[in-house]
Parts: sequence; structure tokens; C-alpha cells
Amino acid sequence: MEPVSMDIDTTQQLPADPLPFARSYQLEALEKALKHNTIVFLETGSGKTLIAIMLLRSYAYLLRKPSRFIAVFLVPQVVLVRQQAGAVEMHTDLKVGMYWGEMGVDFWNAATWKKEIEKHEVLVMTPQILLNGLRHSFFKLDLIKVMIVDECHHTRGKHPYASIMTEFFHCELKSGHHDLPRIFGMTASPIKSKGANSELYYWQQIRELEDIMNSKLLSPFAFGSLLQDEDDPHGTFQMHSTNIHVISHSCSKVFENCIPGTRHMIYTCVSESALAEFIPFSTPKFLFYEHMKIPDGIFASLLKELGNLRTKHEHMLEQLDLNESAAVSICNKISKVHSALMFCLEELGVWLAFQAAQFLSHCDTDGDFISGGKLDVSGETIVKNFCQDASLAISNCFSDGQECSIGDNIKAHLGAGLLTSKILCLVESLLQYRDLKEIRCIVFVERVITAIVLESLLSKLLPKHGSWKTKYIAGNNSGLQSQTRKIQNEIVEEFRKGMVNIIVATSILEEGLDVQSCNLVIRFDPSATVSSFIQSRGRARMQNSDYLLMVKRGDFSTHARLENYLASGDIMRRESLRHASIPCSPLLDELDDEFYRVEGTGAVVSLSSSVSLIYFYCSRLPSDGYFKPAPRCIIDKETMTCTLHLPKSSPVQTICVQGNIKTLKQKACLEACKKLHVSGALTDNLVPDIVMEEAVAEDVGNERYDDEQPIYLPPELVSRGPRNLKTKYYCYLIELNQNFAYDIPVHDVVLVVRTELESDVIRSMGFDLEAERGLLTVNLRYIGDIDLERVLVLLCRRFQITLFKVLLDHSVNKLKEVLEGLDLGSGAEIDYFLLPAFRSCSQPSINWAPISSVLFSYKNEEHFNCSRNGNAHVVQTKCGPVCACVLQNSLVCTPHNGNIYCITGVFEDLNGNSLLKMGDGGAITYKEYFAKRHGIQLLFNREPLLKGKHIFPVHNLLNRCRKQKEKASKNTHVELPPELCEIILSPISISTLYSYTFIPSIMHRLESLLIAVNLKKMHSDHYLQHVNIPSMKVLEAITTNKCQENFNLESLETLGDSFLKYAASQQLFKIYQNHHEGLLSFKKDKIISNAALCRRGCNHKLQGFIRNESFDPKLWIIPGGKLGSDFLSEEPLSKGRKIYIRGRRKVKSKTIADVVEALIGAYLSTGGEVTALLFMDWIGIKVDFMNTPYERHIQLQAEKFVNVRYLESLLNYSFNDPSLLVEALTHGSYMLPEIPRCYQRLEFLGDAVLDYLITLHMYKEYPGMSPGLLTDLRSASVNNDCYALSAVKVGLDRHILHASHDLHKHIVATVKKIQEFSLESTFGWESETAFPKVLGDVIESLAGAILVDSGYNKEVVFESIRPLLEPLITPETLRLQPVRELNELCQRQHFDYKKPIVSRNGRNASVTIEVEANGLIFKHTATVADKTTAKKLASKEVLKALKESNFATSTASKVE
Repeated sequence: MEPVSMDIDTTQQLPADPLPFARSYQLEALEKALKHNTIVFLETGSGKTLIAIMLLRSYAYLLRKPSRFIAVFLVPQVVLVRQQAGAVEMHTDLKVGMYWGEMGVDFWNAATWKKEIEKHEVLVMTPQILLNGLRHSFFKLDLIKVMIVDECHHTRGKHPYASIMTEFFHCELKSGHHDLPRIFGMTASPIKSKGANSELYYWQQIRELEDIMNSKLLSPFAFGSLLQDEDDPHGTFQMHSTNIHVISHSCSKVFENCIPGTRHMIYTCVSESALAEFIPFSTPKFLFYEHMKIPDGIFASLLKELGNLRTKHEHMLEQLDLNESAAVSICNKISKVHSALMFCLEELGVWLAFQAAQFLSHCDTDGDFISGGKLDVSGETIVKNFCQDASLAISNCFSDGQECSIGDNIKAHLGAGLLTSKILCLVESLLQYRDLKEIRCIVFVERVITAIVLESLLSKLLPKHGSWKTKYIAGNNSGLQSQTRKIQNEIVEEFRKGMVNIIVATSILEEGLDVQSCNLVIRFDPSATVSSFIQSRGRARMQNSDYLLMVKRGDFSTHARLENYLASGDIMRRESLRHASIPCSPLLDELDDEFYRVEGTGAVVSLSSSVSLIYFYCSRLPSDGYFKPAPRCIIDKETMTCTLHLPKSSPVQTICVQGNIKTLKQKACLEACKKLHVSGALTDNLVPDIVMEEAVAEDVGNERYDDEQPIYLPPELVSRGPRNLKTKYYCYLIELNQNFAYDIPVHDVVLVVRTELESDVIRSMGFDLEAERGLLTVNLRYIGDIDLERVLVLLCRRFQITLFKVLLDHSVNKLKEVLEGLDLGSGAEIDYFLLPAFRSCSQPSINWAPISSVLFSYKNEEHFNCSRNGNAHVVQTKCGPVCACVLQNSLVCTPHNGNIYCITGVFEDLNGNSLLKMGDGGAITYKEYFAKRHGIQLLFNREPLLKGKHIFPVHNLLNRCRKQKEKASKNTHVELPPELCEIILSPISISTLYSYTFIPSIMHRLESLLIAVNLKKMHSDHYLQHVNIPSMKVLEAITTNKCQENFNLESLETLGDSFLKYAASQQLFKIYQNHHEGLLSFKKDKIISNAALCRRGCNHKLQGFIRNESFDPKLWIIPGGKLGSDFLSEEPLSKGRKIYIRGRRKVKSKTIADVVEALIGAYLSTGGEVTALLFMDWIGIKVDFMNTPYERHIQLQAEKFVNVRYLESLLNYSFNDPSLLVEALTHGSYMLPEIPRCYQRLEFLGDAVLDYLITLHMYKEYPGMSPGLLTDLRSASVNNDCYALSAVKVGLDRHILHASHDLHKHIVATVKKIQEFSLESTFGWESETAFPKVLGDVIESLAGAILVDSGYNKEVVFESIRPLLEPLITPETLRLQPVRELNELCQRQHFDYKKPIVSRNGRNASVTIEVEANGLIFKHTATVADKTTAKKLASKEVLKALKESNFATSTASKVE
């Protein structure tokens, strides 16, 4: 079916889709909005959102998927996103998406936005998101059918609303494009400024808004209709009381005026008084208060004391080792706190100033309220100490009890200066409403600190007069308080429900936020703008609500301004009506902005947006705790030039431009954007390249993975019919050699298979099994081939099925069912035999006698003519008479108890009449015992009893943790009456039965080896024909620790991981010579991440080869049985090869990734790097060590910056290019343009090469180590703490080029700490402080520099860097990190390890570690600068206490 085109001509009349409860004025506004771009100017609560929703319903048929079109609903605040999205979802069936900055949308790429557009029909978002999307060409204007602009009065200046219109809408309009979105603006006040007395000024402001939005103002009004609440469209419509304060009572006629030649229709009314009949306007009332200063003596005293405290704490800065910027920052913060306290003192009184000081001494001083940048611990302490001292100074003004009794005598407190007359006015005004049952009041204030301290006062004072509850809400960007948006929404919800009665709020509640239950608004501080006045007034949404305006008596300017605000609504309506015939003017000046457009995508950056883009680009460059990348702009006013310096990790570092002084910085940034795009640092969507890499990495990490994976069975053990009359088999002797004394010897077993086994497999089958009594040595050797007829094949199958079913199940319940209908199938079936052997020095052979025992029959008359020995006679068994010799060396079952026994002889002196000693010391005859215990009457009392032995259990003898011993009771003989026994096999010796208990474990090992062989062959079919990697090494690589065998993949995984990391890092370093370390790291993660490796492994079907379960003999498939042939399915491999699937199990994605790394390690350890690279190439990782060129074009005089000779002697290496040495020691904060790069790229390379070299050294140095030991050695040796310690020991800290005062302080403190420890130690985690990462980085960057300079000679790197790291950690000196050691101890001893408690106190982190051991509590809290170090120190102390209490033994050496 062909897709339906959604490109519909929207110039035709769109059908209105009204809601049934919409009022006539809303329908009329909808009619206008469908025809023309419109700004609806209506009071808060009059249903603007409902008109917007009906507009969306009318456009819905153009938006519904699979349409490519969308509608966009823009809101100015994040809190409104969910509110407006909820309204759209309630009244439409459209799919709504919600977007705001904290969702991380700044880092989304085009593909992510494409998915969102394909999924949703209406996108509700803040305007900056849409603006960014348009600039980066994630959105196109022609895709947007409707654009709703909530609170559109913000569309001025550089606001995102205005930028959207000027940069995109008007540019498209000017270009003659007509497929532009319908614009629908909503506002309660089209003017945002302070207003003016001139009506012309109002019109100019309205005209500016109309022009920029390309829309005409519409203030609709219909006689005879009632307005309704936009958030309660189904509610009751109310007529309003006549005592509303109205500025003007003149109402113009309502009229329509069609403007010739334009698309704009005007439908409006001029007077608020006319609207007042229908809209719930609050009654404005002025509250004049007499301003009374606090007593001069108190004010002068506090002014002096606070000033002295400020001076004192500023002087304390001189005692600290601070750089200039940090000192200025602290001074600014102290100054701001001082100003806030003085404001509270003058405007609010002593008590509220005290509350402010108390609050500021506990709040985060890094907030925007106390702006000036982040502080270190000492700086933060000074600011908080100032607040605490100020609090103490202010509290000295209180008489006894005044601090706690505030409000008891409010007028007395006024006289004492504790409160001001403004506060008194507020309190008395509120108390006038105390008789109201459902009071909902919002008190609007200008400052956040005012909101906080007023809440403190009202919460203390108002409960004395009633049950009112007060809370405050302030913008969450203030930094002065820690309110989240969730908390703010909860407060508003409590306000609606009456659980909160009074909210003290900043302007956050003025705009759009739904608080419709409010019936009182008090402007504690006057509105700064017309829109603020109108919107705060509109918060009083209930009938008969009041709007109280507090004004200082005599403040005629403020009074006049507020009166003007009251009249502004009518003036704005009147002016918009009077100028309705004037069409919107095209924007010209605003469109002359210079810009750069990417042709392929349409992404654009202009002069106005270039600065923010450059800052965004720099913010995504690599940084650390001592350096945050940012552009540096130097403007020379005389020459009118601007030089822009970008960080060293940028491929473009210096831009110089000339031009107009006002736009010089913008011009330089625009030029930088162009060059960054050309270099690839900005993508074709003009976003930093790392943003794209992050998005791709996230997509890779989110790929769906099915953990249900196949279990492979090697084709060597499977055959597919039909068969010939004779079938050729290969015979291999499984030699079993006891290395322990036991009265039952073992016999060899012959393995008979259809496929000839490789010599590598035969060699690998020499190993030891851990039997109960000691080691059993297993070997495999070829002894010839044999042709078996169909009859013999069936006989062999019947024998091994019978024998193994009995051994594994210890029962014959299902044996008959399994053997019935046994035949040679035509499908795939497990086809091999395990047959008893005669061991012979010359030529071992198959012992057919036990095999024939399966043919035993009671009908065989030969039993009755036995002449083997003189004791031969007929004996009655459960199923009939047999010769006594038949019972000798037979396998029998006793149906009365279901047990299985091997008969090894006869008790000639015992029969049914013999006495059996009982456990209580008594004795009864065997006949009596069986009658009493089992209800069986023995009929042949004189027949000698048989000597029976319980058959042996079958264990997993490959399990390295197996310590089980066979129970003694199972080894004793049992006396059995022959008449109770039923023969299963005869003859078969107990040695044969004992030998076969080892076979399942042996065959599991062989099966695993053959799986490894098939994996190796699959590789060899591609690139590795010449590689002779042992199959046992491949098996090691596919065996996880869960198998509990004596080998697993951990060591190979560690080795392979380090090589893969090095190979990928070197390749990326050479190919992407302009990429910074952050981008290289992301590209590396795309190659080596678990998700990427898992995907590659699955693509090559590795998941079925993995062994991730401990062998369970009960689940072992007995060869030849019907169960083994019903579920085998073929799985094709490479070049005609196939393997079989015998079931499924769960495999974690990380396990597959680990196996890929382990296979790399396996090929590396046996065939070298070339072989490992060939395997990586097969798996899909392309790395070329030989043919990737790397060029450097850096010219500098190294001796000017570092002591080259000394450093070369320290490193025992002479640089061919000394600029590499300078680069390796240059921190990002060192901004000299002569040094074009910092050490980050070399650190990226050096980190990988050191990791690989040290891991390889450990692997080769300690070849017999247990699998986990290499991982522990690597973790202890390859970490920043070890490197940092080594750097300090050799004095490299003195040669680092940096310009960070904080880094200098941290290095000095670190050096001092290290000197307190033994320099013989190489354990960085012994330190009680966190090392600066920079110290470890330079070891890695020097390794990278030597690697590049030496032509990628790794041996040279190791020879140079190893002496710096000596002494290297060995298995004998290895100590575990305290956190891990404590965790392992608790797991081993089953101690209760509580969840660590983490808290922050300013810049310090506290971590509490608690362990309960045998009822005793061991607990310690450590507090230092960072959480990781705190956890380490707390764990160390708890571990120490446990050891001192003999709850733990020292684990200084981790040798398994």
C-alpha cells in the first residue's frame, strides 16, 4: 500500500473542532486563530489554554501519525511543561511529548530527535530547546504546523522566543516561504516593561510584540457569554460581585474590522470593567504603612559590628594560600552576605536579620545567591564563620526570651526594632482574614531571603492565632535554598487542598503556575513590571478575592506606578483596538545578523548564537578538578582586534579578527565556529563531536540483548542416519591410573567414536580427577578402529544406557521405558560408546563380557546346567531360579526398598534363620526382621545370604572446590536374601561399576575440548590457518569461574582486556590526530565496551561455545538414549561447518564480552600480538600496528619550558622530539600559546600501554598463578594512586607545567603526606588523602610520549618507566584494597556488612562503615575531602578492629 501524502494545502479553511463546553468568546477566538497568526490577550483564568487546545484539535488531522508534521507548545518555565502537556492530553487524543533541560536534551543528536518526532504529535517544551533544535537543524520550521507560545510577552530582546522568530520565522518569511507554522500567542499582559503614562508608549510596546511575532493582538469578548477557568472547563460559571475596583467604566462597542491586504482580524473590547462582569478579578486595595526605622542606637551598633566582622574575615584571607581569583570570590561572597543582612536589618528588623544569619550559616555558599564561583574548604569555612559570628552579634540585641517570644507583643517588638512597621502591616493585614474558613494567600516578595525569613516568622507567629500553615517557594535557580521542582509542586498541591494556607513566594508563582484556589494576594514588595503586576493579581482566582498592595506612605512614585499598572489593562486594549488597522511590519534590522550555515543539514550559527555555541563546545572538552576549559577573549580597542584563545584540547586554538568593537567577540566566536566545523570538531549539525559520540555510545549500550542462548554439542559426538550394515568407529583407550590405595581397582574404558580425534585433543586429555580418596590420572590414546554391525551397535547402546541410568539415578524405575523400542534413528543422535576394556601391554581391547551382561535372561537354561565349580546350584531370585554363579558379580535391585546393589560374594554361614543384631542390643532372625520391617515372608530360609554392596555415587570430579568423602555406611556390605533380588546385569564386576563413575566427568571434559576445537576451526577458516593454538588454551578462554574447575578465563581475560585497550588506543591515537582525549575515550569505548564486545561475539556465534555452568552429572546426556536424540538441532558455522544445539541457558552479556577478551588473551599468549590482531580482525575489530602513519608538526624550544637533560636522565631515554616531553608535562591550565597541546592525548595512549605492559609482565613472570591473582596484581599495580606515588618519589611533581593555584596546593599537601609513609611502599591506597590525578597522569603521559618518540617500541617504554614504579608488586607483597578486603572477609565469614552511610558537610564527605560480627558491632566514620578516600579509611579502621578482636586473619598476601 502506498503511503498517503500528508502535504495538505493548509491555506484552505480548516474545520474548527471545538469542545462542547467552550464559551462563545473562546469559539470566536478559535475562528480567528484558524485564519491568522494571533496573540490572545486575556486575564489569567479566562481560558487561553482551552483556545490553544481547540486549535490543536482543529489541526489534529494534519498531525496524526504517520504524518511528518508536529505541533509545538512553548512554555517559559519548566514547571509549566507538565501542566500544559497534561491539559493537552486531557482534551485531545494526540500523543504528547514533554521536554526540559534536565532531561539531557542538550546532548541529544538528530537521530534521537527524529525518534521523538516520529513518536509524538505535540511537543511541549521550553523555548531554548526549540531554538537549539532549529539552530542545529534537528527541527525544521516547515514540519511545525502550529506553534503555541505561552506567556508570549517575553518575545523581546534576546529571549529564546524572540530568537526563534527573528533567526528562523522571519528569515523564512523574507525568503518567500509560506509553509510556516500557525502562531498562537497567549498572554495576560502584552507589555513586560515598567509601563509609562503615555498611551503612545503602550502602543509602541504592543506594536513591537506584534511585529516580532508576526501576529495581531486579539482581546476577544462576547456579550451574553460567561468566561470560565481554563483549568476547570467543566466547573460552575460565576457572576462576580459588583464591588470590584475598576479603573474605567467606559466600554467601547465590540466590532470586527477587516484590514484590507492583510491576514489579521481584530475582535476586541476596550474596557476591563466590561470584562469584570465575567472574569473573577480580585479587588485591588492599597495598604499604606508608616516606615519606622529600627532604633538608631541598635542600627548603628550592628552596622559597626557587622562591618568589623566583615573586615576581620576578609583579613583572614591573607593568612590563607589563595590565588587572586579565589580570594576575590570569597570577598564577594562575604560582601553579599553582609549586604543581605543589612537589607534584612533595615527592611525587616533585627529578629528577621537574625533568622537570615542563621539560615546563611547553614546553606550552600556556592549558590547563585552568594555568587562568585566555587570555594575550597577553607574559603567556605570563612564565609560560614562570618555568618555564624554575625548571627551571634545580632542575637546580642535580644533581651531575655525575646528570641523565642517573638509576636507575643508585636507593637513592643516594633519599638525595640525587632520587627519593622512593614512587617507589622503584613501581619495585621493577614489577621484581618482570620475568620475566613478557607484562606489561600500568596505573599509576593522580591528577594529569596525575604521569602525564607518571612516563612520563619509567620510559621512562628500565626499558629498563635489559628491553624494556618505557611511555606515558601522560591526559584530553584536561586542557589539559596535546595527546593526541588518536586517539592515546589507538592507545596502547591498542599495549597490547593488547604493543607498549606499561606505561601511566601518570589516571582516563580506569578507566571502560569496553577494556584486557582487562591483568594488573597499580598504584594509585600511592589511589582517591577506591568506583566508582573497583572500576573500576580491574576493568581487570586476565587470569587470576592482581594489584591493587597503594600506601599510605604509618602512613596508617591511607587503609588503612581501601581495606579498606572491598574489602568494599564484598559489602556492596552484600547490602544490595540485603535491601531487594529495597522498591519504587522516586516523585521529588517534584526535579520541582518551575520551567520554561517551548513549546506548539507541547514544547521546555522549566527553572531548572536556563536558565543554560546563556543562556550558549549569548550564545556564538552576534557577537564579536571583544577581546570575547566573555557574560551579566553582579548580585545584591543586601539586596533579594534579580538584574539580568541581556545583550550589546548581544541584543534583550533587561536582566532584573530577585526571589526566593530561592539560585535568583536561575537565575530571571533563565529569565525571559530566555522573553523571548528571545517576541522570536524563541530558536526554538520553544529554540535560538539563528543555529543554525537555520546549519543552513539548510549544507543550501543541500550541495544536489546536476549540472555537465552544456545548450548553447543560438538559434531564429533553426533551422527546422522541412515546407517550401513557396518559402521566404522575409532577406538581410544581412556586410561585410569589410581594414585591412592583402595581395595577396588579401576579398569580402563574404551571410547568408541565415529570421528577421528585430533592429536591436540588427545594430548589435552591428560589430567587428574579429584576422587574421594585421592587423585585419579586420566590419559587418552588411540588404539585402532573397529567395524560394528547394527546388532552390536544396539547391544553397546543398551549396555551403556542401562549402566549409566542405574549409576546416575540409583533406580530402575524408568529403565524399561528408556530401553523400549531402542533402535538406530535416522536423525541426528549422540553416537559414541564407552565400553569396558582389557588392559594389555601389547594391544588393549574391548571386554565384551560385561557388555553382553545386558542380554541376561531368566529363561536361559544354561543357568541350570552350570559346572563352573562345586558350589554351583540353583538359587531362587525375585524373578525366578538361576544358577548361584550368575549372582556372583551381578548388578541387582531389591524392589521392596528400591535399592541397587553389586553382588560380590555369598555369606556361606548366614541364612534366613541366622540372627541379626539390632541397634538396641537385641537380636532377631533375618526372617523375622524382613517380616517385621517390610512385611515379607522369606520362603527359602536355608539359602545363604548374598554379599551386596551399594553402588557408587557419581560426582562432578572436575570441581576444584570438591571436598566430599564417601559415607562409611555406603562402603559396608549388606546381607541380602536371594529371593528378594532381581538381576539387572550379569556378569559385571564391581571394578567396572566403580570405573564408570568417573566417566561422566571425563566425557564432560572431552566434550568441552571438542567445543573448543570447533571454535578454533571456525577461526582457522578465516585468517588463522597457520596458528597452532592449543585447544586447551581456547577451552580456558571459554570457561567461566562458575564452572568451578581448576582453570577459568579470568587471567586470559585480564591479559586480553589490556591488549585490546592498548591496540584500540594506539589505532585511534594515530588515526584521529586532532581529536582530544574525551573524544578518543568515547571512540575507544565503542570498540572495547562490554556492549560492543558482546554484539561482536554474538555476531560470530560465540555465545553457544561458552561454558558458564558447573557440571552436574545428573544432567549429563547418556549417549544413544532417546532423550539424547529428540532435541538436537543443527547450527551452521563457517565454510560448511556445523555444530549442534542441545538446549538453552542464560548467559549474561558481560560474560560474552569477557570471553571475547579472554580469546584475545589466549591468542596473544600463544601466538603473539600478530595472532591476537588477526583474531580481533576476525571478530570485527580492525587494528593495524604497521601501516598507520602518525605525523607531528609541533615546533618549540623544549629547553625553555622543561629541564630536558635532567628528565631524560631520570627516564633513561633521549628524545628525538623533545616537544613530546613538554607536551607530556603540560597541564590544561597552562595556557601559553607557544605550547599547542596539553598532556591529555599522550595520557590516553600511555594509560593503555602501561596497563598492557605491566599486565603482560605479570602474566609472564608468574605463569603458575591462579586465575584471580593476575586481576588482583593488575588492580594493585595499574592505578592512579600507584602512579602518583611513583611520580612524587622521583620528583616529577616539580616539573609539571600548570597554572592552577589549587593544584599547586594539593600537590604540596600530597608530597608532605607521602613523606610520612615509607618510600618503599608502592600502595597508593595506604595514604589517608586523595592524590591529585595529575600526578598519576604524568606517568602515563610520559609513557605515551616515549612510545610515540621511539616509533612505538613498547620494550623501550617499559625499560624507561619500570624503574620509576619499582618495587613492582608481587604475589608475596600484594595487599588488597581495604574496601575489597573487608567485603571479602564479610562474605567469607558471613558477617553482616551494612550499607555504607554517606553524607556531605560542605566540601567534606563522611562515610560510615558498619559490620556486625557474631553479635558485636564494629563501626567507624571517616571524613575527608572525597567519598572514595573516606570509604577506604573507614573500611581500614573497621578491618583493623575486626583483626584485633580475632574476627579476621591478615590477608596481606593474596595468593590463591
